[in-house]
Amino acid sequence: MVSQHDRPAPSSGPGDPEDPGTPPGSRTPAGPGTPAEPGAPAEPGPAAASGPAAEPGASAAVASGGAARAGRGRRVARRALIAVPTALVVLAGVAYAGTEIMDVPPPHTLYRVQTTVPSRWGDLFPARPVAAPARAVPLTADPRPVPAAVPWKGGRIPFARFLGDTHTNAFLILRDGRIGYEWYAEGITAGTRLSSWSMAKSLVSLLVGQAIGRGELSEDDRLTDLLPEFRTGGEYDRITVRDLLDMASGVDVWENYNPYWPFTGTARMYLTRDLPGFVKDNRKVAYTPGSRATYRSVDTQILGLILTKVTGRPLADLLAERIWGPVGAERPATWNLDDTGGTEKAYCCVNATARDYARIGRLVLDNGRVGDRQVIPPAWITRIATPAPHKLGTSGYSAQWWHPAGGTGDYSALGIHGQYIYVNPATRTVIVKLSDHGTEQDEQETFEVLRALSRT
Repeated sequence: MVSQHDRPAPSSGPGDPEDPGTPPGSRTPAGPGTPAEPGAPAEPGPAAASGPAAEPGASAAVASGGAARAGRGRRVARRALIAVPTALVVLAGVAYAGTEIMDVPPPHTLYRVQTTVPSRWGDLFPARPVAAPARAVPLTADPRPVPAAVPWKGGRIPFARFLGDTHTNAFLILRDGRIGYEWYAEGITAGTRLSSWSMAKSLVSLLVGQAIGRGELSEDDRLTDLLPEFRTGGEYDRITVRDLLDMASGVDVWENYNPYWPFTGTARMYLTRDLPGFVKDNRKVAYTPGSRATYRSVDTQILGLILTKVTGRPLADLLAERIWGPVGAERPATWNLDDTGGTEKAYCCVNATARDYARIGRLVLDNGRVGDRQVIPPAWITRIATPAPHKLGTSGYSAQWWHPAGGTGDYSALGIHGQYIYVNPATRTVIVKLSDHGTEQDEQETFEVLRALSRT
């Protein structure tokens, strides 16, 4: 999701109220053809030169007509001054009532979403903390130069331009577990938490792998055996954990990222304040589960609900206990919720630092180990490193990790707005890139840059 940013400026409000007309007691200034003030010499105007002399009482009639027009103007103005604010209040009331009915955040929150860069949307919604351990596992620095230029769309561009053109906020390269290169955009630091977007899917995968290793669930388990409240009596009931992992469930929730029509699909799922209810309301399948693959964020959300059910723990607590602590994260993270005290948005929305995302990449690169401790079962690292039978477009996919086209064993977590935890086992390289780039924009081209950097 994905991300994939330009936000429109807020539209202008209603225009100023209508001109209230001539104030009481004002006088129309004399001019050509206008009656002169009493005692003033008459100025010759076109009417005086060619028409008959004004009849007695004409000046009074003109004055009376002007006063009538002024009175009407004042009445119109008063009505406008009452009607415009009233209309705005009514429209605002309708907007707030509409969002309440749809069970999505109120209009002022939606406005902030439209005017905030996607990497910081995590600050706008409720979140559950992901505690950092008392002691971090340090990342040793071993600086190495990066190439002056990188491949880009059939040519080469300066590396600095690549960072700028793809709206990069943070860029970090680990080589053999040590920081070889680290860069941050203006206003971003090593301590700044930035949104994972769909990289969170890959974190959910690691939690699933752990749960399978602990005997808490199996890839062959059916969704509705684990969550019986979702049974339909139809094909939906055939969906397995494996189908969900490989985006092969067939659940028909459109991958819609349109911020101007957030009423269907993934956009609605992002805004709902009741994720379990959303899943229950969207149990139609577009094809037989397991028969093919289509990228659907709802699959990961269901995996999140399953993990919470089988472990009895919120996802944020699982992440803190089972991954964040063991990898020795430097900073606490957060995981956004559908509502205060609610359910984690499993398919997106972990907020963490570039260095701690890099620790996740190092964990995977090291076959699930941190020092002498096996954190993720080795079999699960093999699972995510091996493409599943069904591709997503031209790319391979396996257990919530991407295998970009043209690769030779590399794979990556991927977020909609240019978030990457890229892992290249052959060169022992992990690259983290956190961005505010366009929705699913330049992903394959970016992978080519990451590959080139991993080989230098």
